[in-house]
Amino acid sequence: MDGKTLWEAAQRCAEALPGARLEYPFGPGHEVFKVGGRMFLLATDAPGEPVVVLKADPADAEALRAAHADITPGYHMNKRHWITLAPGGSLDEGLVAELVAESYRLVVAGLPRSRRPAGSEAPDGLG
Repeated sequence: MDGKTLWEAAQRCAEALPGARLEYPFGPGHEVFKVGGRMFLLATDAPGEPVVVLKADPADAEALRAAHADITPGYHMNKRHWITLAPGGSLDEGLVAELVAESYRLVVAGLPRSRRPAGSEAPDGLG
């Protein structure tokens, strides 16, 4: 999967999630999707190639990094709780969508109920 396809797959999934908003808090070239005011996806080419940075459960993040050469610790994020998806041959659109949805779920689970968007509790609608 090339960088453009990676970004497009991640963005399509993020845009479909309840309450997800695209913002640019770090300026142009850093697309950030948030839910309830908290980031769950960063798309940037700041490290020299297009990447997508997502929240992940630490155990899952470790397993994903071991299984996929194109998944590394989170770029400019907590290396234990965030992963970076880079262009390459070990990722497909289905996996990218699954990881975006899981990042969203993790962030929503950490929000107070009053800040959770309607429809975010329904697992069938997330991915």
